[in-house]
Amino acid sequence: MSVVHQLSSGWLLDHLAFINNIDYQLCQHEPTSGNTVHISSPRCGSSNATSTSSIELSAKSMTSEPATKPGINERKRNEALLQKYTFRTELFHVTKPYVTMADCMEFQQGNKIEAQQDGSIKLEKQKHIKGKDSISAVRKKGKRVIPFNQGELDAMEYHTKIRGLILDGTTQLVQEGLKSGFLYSVSEKLDNGNKAITMGLDNCGLAELCDMAKQLSLVNENELDTVQLIEADISVPEQDVFSRITQNSSNFTKMIILMGEKYLLPPKSSFLLSDLSCMQPLLNYGKKYDVIVIDPPWPNKSVKRSKRYNYLSSWQIKQIPVPELAAPNCLVVTWVTNRQKHLQFVKDELYPYWSVETLTEWHWVKITRCGEFVFPLDSPHKKPYEGLVLGRIQGKTVLPLRNPEMKVLPIPDHKLIVSVPCTLHSHKPPLTGNIPSSSLPKHISV
Repeated sequence: MSVVHQLSSGWLLDHLAFINNIDYQLCQHEPTSGNTVHISSPRCGSSNATSTSSIELSAKSMTSEPATKPGINERKRNEALLQKYTFRTELFHVTKPYVTMADCMEFQQGNKIEAQQDGSIKLEKQKHIKGKDSISAVRKKGKRVIPFNQGELDAMEYHTKIRGLILDGTTQLVQEGLKSGFLYSVSEKLDNGNKAITMGLDNCGLAELCDMAKQLSLVNENELDTVQLIEADISVPEQDVFSRITQNSSNFTKMIILMGEKYLLPPKSSFLLSDLSCMQPLLNYGKKYDVIVIDPPWPNKSVKRSKRYNYLSSWQIKQIPVPELAAPNCLVVTWVTNRQKHLQFVKDELYPYWSVETLTEWHWVKITRCGEFVFPLDSPHKKPYEGLVLGRIQGKTVLPLRNPEMKVLPIPDHKLIVSVPCTLHSHKPPLTGNIPSSSLPKHISV
């Protein structure tokens, strides 16, 4: 279970335990030594198709027959073996904040915030000249008084409103984590030695694979089945995963190979590797979902500078066919950044466009193994929390509930999800087990 502690303010989660509890077991037919070995595939995986670069492999034989029986060695070669995969623990080894309070103090020393008589706020920035001390630069150039823009003012107002809830709730959950031993104190960290762990992981290749697949000629939908079932560990043509649903209906993990890289597909799961330009296979799949989780690639300055991934405009996000995929009373969860522009877009424009009623906002709070915020709570740049907006699909539908006796559980008001973040980019914590409706049978992440 990923929930370590539950209080009225929210949950303290063990994200690593959640991944490992999925029980990534591969059924093999080859003998193994039983030793733990490391898989060297260089790619990291997605939430559904997990790459073997981020996991550790151990295999053991399920046979209990004594080795003295005649022909046992031959039978062993044909018997099914289970290889169990676990996520690399060092990817959750966050022992110190990304930015310290001292860093924030340095920023504040170089910038002065003043409240004006008219109620406005102004920021005095020391203009820095490359290669010169900041003080000398100020003497020559003086200070520029720059008023905050409306977006910055809105962000500060929002932070002021939720700050107490996040601080109090996180403190309570962290204290429970320290008592139980799930988290450890700063003094224990110093005693154990705070050695940095370097990772030799390349960037995830799924985005590049999707970009490549978009350049392929489209396959005639009538020539392909809507779903391709993965019955054994196989190499899958890239065009196939882009053109139709790939499904593992077995009780064991399956390994698929895309462009020479290995990815794990959990039991009873399916995926479509695509973007908004090729959503028809998902619609042809004919499934309706009780929970839809959306993590859009929001535009921001950092993404534009790094060109790490393509972002979606507001218009493009609205084209996600949520109404066509949603079951009656479907719960829709959308991750948002701390830009108020994005939050207001989801609540005031996106959800009404999809006929989704906004229910509440929750926050994911990121902490270290010692219970510290990964960024200072009042950091002027990045905050240690992200938001998610929960809503429910509205409107009449001709589709009845699959289980008429199933009650629509109420969604609790503002809750915190507190966890140590994964060091892989943009890996969100699990919502299963936290949201009451997430126990319903069908759930999709977009």
